[in-house]
Amino acid sequence: MKKQLLSLCLSALLCNLIPAGYATSDAALSDTAKSGIETINSAPTLSLPTLQKLQWQPINTHSTQTIILDSTSQQLNDGHIQGAVATFALPANQGSLEITLNSLIKDKQVYSPNVLVFDEQLHPAAFYPSHYFRYQQPSIMSTDRLEGVLKLTPALGQQRIYLLIYTTRSDVQASTQMVDPAKAYAKGVGNSVPDIPDPIARHTATGILTLKVQSESNAGNILIGQVFSSPSPKPVTVGSTQTVSASPIRTTPADAPVVKPVLNDTEQYFNDAIKRAINNGDVDKALKLLDEAERLGSSTARETFIKAIKNKR
Repeated sequence: MKKQLLSLCLSALLCNLIPAGYATSDAALSDTAKSGIETINSAPTLSLPTLQKLQWQPINTHSTQTIILDSTSQQLNDGHIQGAVATFALPANQGSLEITLNSLIKDKQVYSPNVLVFDEQLHPAAFYPSHYFRYQQPSIMSTDRLEGVLKLTPALGQQRIYLLIYTTRSDVQASTQMVDPAKAYAKGVGNSVPDIPDPIARHTATGILTLKVQSESNAGNILIGQVFSSPSPKPVTVGSTQTVSASPIRTTPADAPVVKPVLNDTEQYFNDAIKRAINNGDVDKALKLLDEAERLGSSTARETFIKAIKNKR
């Protein structure tokens, strides 16, 4: 995985002419398709104005959110998407993220989630269809549920990435086979499993979700967004006349301080630290060091990073 991430980072660094999201979505997803993740091409297409109208709820790492989706929740009826949706803005400057999404089964009903992940410019970057979220039997600490774990690595230069959780018309027409509690108990204590039918959970357009977000220093399977943001991002044109900033959520104040050149000793410190991190296989740490060095005005950190990756390969 580390070698794969090294190759991915190097490709994105050396191919600046590739459009945003191209080299960092389908390429990364192709190796994980067998785990249930699908390519962006199979995801539903949502317009930028539609996404900008949604209210994205900020969520921090090391926290768990319980979300009740009902008639008062945000609604999205666009193409095959139907019913209540949940939208989150996640920190993109704290390393890789591990996100555990549960949809709880209650009264033999359950919300069958799909997840679209967007980078900071609201470009689609990863897609988790409903079949990725598998049925899990109840335990002492949890109830029957559909569960999936998302491992994401936000690229440098971003402050936020975005999660859209929704269900579809076809999902609502389906159902999930549960395990009868008597069967689960008998199996747990080693008794013979009774021959009784398992209950069925009907899929609905509403439900209860739990979302747990944790940051990781050396994990994450999918790179979200460009490895490095362009210093002067081009605007995104919507329709023929309306122009929207390429970064619709974050803006830069006009009086932002000018970054001064970094001192030679400091620059050498970061270059040495980047080389050590790459040699140790810690690409995530090297990327963070590079980001910090360039924020301080380093003009050699990026070249050091690229050379170190080439030598590592």
